[in-house]
Amino acid sequence: MPAYGTVETAQHPGRVPLDALGSSYIPVDSWVYPAMLRLYSMGYLDTMYLAARPYTRRSALHILQRSEDAILSSDDTQAQDILSALLNELSEEGITDHSITGGARGSVYGVQSVYTRLQGISGTILQDSFHLGQTFFNDYGRPHQPGFNNITGFSTLTERGRWSLHIRGEYQHAPAAAGYSQALATLLSQGDPLHFTGGDQIPYSGYNVPQDTIPAGPIAAQNPFRLVEATLSFHLLGHEISGGKSDAWLGPTQGGAMAWSNNAENIYSFRINRVEPLRVKYLSRLLGPVRYDFFYGSLKGHTYPNDDYTHSEIVAFSPTRNFQFSLQRTIVFGGKGHEPVTLHTFLKGFFDTNDTNAGEKYSRHDPGARFSDFSFSYRLPFVRNYLTLYADSETHDDVFPISAPRRAGYRPGIYLSQFPGATHLDLRVEGVSTDCVTSVCQGGQNEYYETIQRQAYTNKGYIFGDWIGREGKGGQAWLTYHLSGNEWVQASYLHKKNAKDFIPGGTTQNQFAIDVVKRLRPDIELHASYQHEAWKAPIYKAGAQSDNSFTFQLTFFPKLKSTAP
Repeated sequence: MPAYGTVETAQHPGRVPLDALGSSYIPVDSWVYPAMLRLYSMGYLDTMYLAARPYTRRSALHILQRSEDAILSSDDTQAQDILSALLNELSEEGITDHSITGGARGSVYGVQSVYTRLQGISGTILQDSFHLGQTFFNDYGRPHQPGFNNITGFSTLTERGRWSLHIRGEYQHAPAAAGYSQALATLLSQGDPLHFTGGDQIPYSGYNVPQDTIPAGPIAAQNPFRLVEATLSFHLLGHEISGGKSDAWLGPTQGGAMAWSNNAENIYSFRINRVEPLRVKYLSRLLGPVRYDFFYGSLKGHTYPNDDYTHSEIVAFSPTRNFQFSLQRTIVFGGKGHEPVTLHTFLKGFFDTNDTNAGEKYSRHDPGARFSDFSFSYRLPFVRNYLTLYADSETHDDVFPISAPRRAGYRPGIYLSQFPGATHLDLRVEGVSTDCVTSVCQGGQNEYYETIQRQAYTNKGYIFGDWIGREGKGGQAWLTYHLSGNEWVQASYLHKKNAKDFIPGGTTQNQFAIDVVKRLRPDIELHASYQHEAWKAPIYKAGAQSDNSFTFQLTFFPKLKSTAP
């Protein structure tokens, strides 16, 4: 094997050999992640860092490799079924006879998937995560409108030596819609009251500027072709160094990630991701192996100011095999009419941890809109193979959420990976709140908002963090029956409210959904779902509203081609 080093697992003192092969990222909406998360919560996959997704195909392989013997030697048929499905998914990465060899890999290439999604929606939906809410979320900012919607796409993969290339593109159709009235769009604009013009701040009073965060009507039919992911990567000493559009899900939660999710369209970025756990002398004796991820890119769809940039960095630790935690920071800076994007302004935000005075905030030395995240996961004592407790939290302009708990947003959760006596069944419950308890949080002007970069946490109109948005609170629950390692039936419920001091009259959403994922053949997947939503937003529509949607997606997974090493 062309090994360059080794990594010690959190569970065993022995070392697992690694390699110098490049590998493409697994999209965060892949079935691979819930399958691996279930294995983790069943007591396996100790080196799986829940808050640092995505994984590459090779890093996922190495995570499985470290638990393969424990799974196969157990009498846990559920875990063995999941492992088998995952090994089949990664079979071109050096797996033979349903076992991980860890050997050298040749070239891997071909069409990875071809899919089409047919969706029918009746009733008026919400599609404004920055203000009123979203009916459909964590969907890459894809367009949705009442009527017939369609997504048809493909993904390709090429891996050779240290290099890898992953492309996912799709045609997206949504019909025309009425959108918000001009009066409502103006009112929401007045709630975010400054517009930048050549460095001057002009109050919005009675004045609306078109912006992607407010779906003002009429909305024309949409038929774009979009690159969802397009990443060229080079592997170097356990890192994937890449450029292009790639996913990020920075948190252990399922319903949303405070720091970064796939709720918005991916940004174009430069990325350095430590995809393999690293042991740092002295530090790892206390905090265990570490992973880190950094990316830098531009944000689109902003109007005050526009052309601003963002960077994100996360460091994740695993002090014990059952406990993990991560520290993360997102900074939005620059923008036309505000400050240049230079090495100075980048470093100013990267290293600055102090409160910023008003004079500096409106100057060329503004450190930017700074958001900090802390998350953890813990497999609970006595029920290590059943219950995992986890939480995600983020705060604005504080070093970490734990240093300013009253100003922070939270998404805690608990995952029961299998019921005693009903091992095919699991339950996940999460609560969430960005409606903090101090006076600075009123009017939606704290979480996902900032004095200068007022659309800071959005890309092309959608929040790229937790879709719950500004001054929102609620909860989600998922009850899943697993038919096999990659097939399931799931019932879910969601409740969400926005505060009245943010949205006049407040908003309320309740959703119930049924999802079925079934393999018609090993290479053909059917994903069917029905969702009913009841909502109230008096500022938008008087009285109770509801919508229904039926979605059918067929995905064909062609066999990738591979060559001998």
